[in-house]
Amino acid sequence: MLKSAEFRRIYESGSRFTSPYFSAHVLAETGQQGPKIGFTVSRAAGGSVVRNRLRRRLREAVRLHLGRLAPRWRVVVNPRRAVLRAGFPDLEREVERLFRRCEN
Repeated sequence: MLKSAEFRRIYESGSRFTSPYFSAHVLAETGQQGPKIGFTVSRAAGGSVVRNRLRRRLREAVRLHLGRLAPRWRVVVNPRRAVLRAGFPDLEREVERLFRRCEN
């Protein structure tokens, strides 16, 4: 996802999921191809190097488990600074938890 209108629609209409490492807004839309995942990191998280590192770590954890998510889902992930200190298996576990919640 790249368009701000898509992000806003998900924030306004979707439901929120929180974890120690990120918060996510999820929205199911019928008749869509996907799933589509977007990432947003506020400037409060740090400089561009830190924000990009947060995004890269979380993007990889999502990529590894994206096959478990049904095509109708739209997800916006907002990483927290704790992602930098987290072990990668912990990140993967939280992403799996998010995707399991979407299955219900």
